[in-house]
Amino acid sequence: MQLIVKTVCGAMALALLGAAGAATAQDTIKIGHVAATSSAIAHLGKDNENGARMAVDELNAKGLVIGGKKYKIVLLAEDDAGDPKQATTAAQKLADAKVQGVIGHQTSGTTIPASRIYYDAGIPQITPSATSPQYTRQRYNTTFRNIANDEQLGPALARYAMQTLRAKRIAVVDDRTAYGKGLADEFAKTVKRTGAASGAAIVSTQYTNDKATDLMAILTAIKATKPDMVFFGGMDAVAAPMLRQMKQLGIPVKFMGGDGMCSDSVPRLAGDGMIDGQVICAEAGGIEPAQEKGMADFRAAYKKRFGVEVQTYAAYSYDALMTLVDAMQQAGTPEPAKYLPFLARIKHQGVTGMTSFDARGDVQDGAITIHTFKGGKRQKLAVIK
Repeated sequence: MQLIVKTVCGAMALALLGAAGAATAQDTIKIGHVAATSSAIAHLGKDNENGARMAVDELNAKGLVIGGKKYKIVLLAEDDAGDPKQATTAAQKLADAKVQGVIGHQTSGTTIPASRIYYDAGIPQITPSATSPQYTRQRYNTTFRNIANDEQLGPALARYAMQTLRAKRIAVVDDRTAYGKGLADEFAKTVKRTGAASGAAIVSTQYTNDKATDLMAILTAIKATKPDMVFFGGMDAVAAPMLRQMKQLGIPVKFMGGDGMCSDSVPRLAGDGMIDGQVICAEAGGIEPAQEKGMADFRAAYKKRFGVEVQTYAAYSYDALMTLVDAMQQAGTPEPAKYLPFLARIKHQGVTGMTSFDARGDVQDGAITIHTFKGGKRQKLAVIK
């Protein structure tokens, strides 16, 4: 009899432990994050990941309640190394893990192929940094971005080049990635369509790749066309050696590009190859004066937490994760199918301003910030829309 009682009690205890374990698992929200945390752009990928981690830490510290129930968020961070094949592998891993949402990927070339996997799995995805219009043109109802896209960024840079910088003879280089080509194409189309009024024209079009370090051949060809500006569609890891080699060849002209070469790492990577005020770049986002204190506070908290300065999109990654959770709270559940409609019509006030999406999943009323570099520091020139 004693043995039977012990056996029954032991079985009940195991059952209770199993139930507790199930409850613990149920009370966990898994959110994936994917970026290139290795490769030449690892500093930018880690910046994105750190922004998401700040959001997770903050939500868990406060105590997250959704539908009257307490939850803990776990961030499942994956590295795609900026490679499309690794991106789909990482995406499938997160889908198999049944994450309830994804922040990422970092680049357009990785975000686009991964997005099909999330769509098939019904997992909402917000990219805080991929700008190719192709991402949202797929019309997947799970795809969102909280920054301006290249259809906004490229033309805005072209207008700034022609109207503010008075550029006339412009050479264009792109790295043949989905991001670099898309941005350069949008820039060039605007110059070709509207440049005649100001006398601006594309005098040279050149191509490289996202791992190039020797740009001498294309820069020599560009020099022969006597440009007063070089536009580059690509990342800071290639922009920096291009700047150094432009100096070696005696091409001290304005060097313009998008968010990929607008990081705080550019002065360090370019060294003495960069002249104060030479680089003009645009961040696909921007804050109005009312948000400046909030952004300054975020940057200070980021540096305290990670010991480094914000590179480019940490705040947008932070806001992307907060936006996902806001939609879950409005829906009263972290179940993707149920909170997805709330995400589509969300109005989330964050560090970077108001996040809301149009029918394609692009951010509405996206701002663009024009920067330059002086004394090794990035300086804001203007916020435009």
